Amino acid sequence: MELRIFTEPQQGASYDTLLAVAKATEDLGFDAFFRSDHYLVMGDSDGLPGPTDAWVTLAGLARETSRIKLGTLMTAATFRLPGVLAIQVAQVDQMSGGRVEFGLGAGWYEAEHSAYGIPFPKEKFGRLEEQLAVVTGLWSTPVGQTFDFDGKFYQLKDSPGLPKPAQAKVPLIIGGLGAKRTPALAARYADEFNLPFVSLEDTASAIGRVREALQATGRPADEMVYSNALVAVVGRDDAEVARRAAAIGRDVAELKANGLAGTPAEVVDKIGRYAELGSTRFYLQVLDLSDLDHLELISSKVQAQLG
Repeated sequence: MELRIFTEPQQGASYDTLLAVAKATEDLGFDAFFRSDHYLVMGDSDGLPGPTDAWVTLAGLARETSRIKLGTLMTAATFRLPGVLAIQVAQVDQMSGGRVEFGLGAGWYEAEHSAYGIPFPKEKFGRLEEQLAVVTGLWSTPVGQTFDFDGKFYQLKDSPGLPKPAQAKVPLIIGGLGAKRTPALAARYADEFNLPFVSLEDTASAIGRVREALQATGRPADEMVYSNALVAVVGRDDAEVARRAAAIGRDVAELKANGLAGTPAEVVDKIGRYAELGSTRFYLQVLDLSDLDHLELISSKVQAQLG
């Protein structure tokens, strides 16, 4: 099982803060550093010093780390044109020596679009489908040939499909709880299916739907990586758990019900229950980015028990 660190910088984080967390992620043996793709704070936080762009951040981290995978949960399809996005992700993959994993979603937070003048279309899922077709089409076009696309939302003509990522195939992550279109899209494009902040019961049913969609396309169901993103609040004892929960404005009981919270033994047990359903990768949403001791505890007392 793999543990990855997942950050929400729109809640308030400078690049230097993210760099410190990414370096700790690497030094402590975690598999990857991921971040959200948002431009507006959510909830009561002041969000200072302000938003950072996901792919600008990852470009910087690509040059200042050497081992960990780097990626997004999820890049918003509403933020960028697919041709530009393909260039950005390919460049960061080159800058990192082939360490990018690319999560792409439809986009959902209307307020951040209004705040920064970004159009928020009603028909988002169709755009996501076309973005996936365009990005993967550009990357897979042989050098010296051109790529055309004539969709409802995007049209490309005589694109050289450059630059190429360092990897022959950038791992693609799709996620969500959609009952039909999302599993079908994952079966067509994804290497990993991610479930954000969902219960054991919902995880079981969602993985089942994706496995069925894979089988319908002829892909082996076990070819997909299944993952969960869950908030993490770990403490050596109840008092430390309570302190860390208070620092992010959350209730311990709620965190234990809906996330990975408690002592290392409790968290290892909860991860094991998700693993029994097929999840092999866990994105630990860490909300207090100043608490690097938290990462050390998770590394030494949780990750160590998972092998």
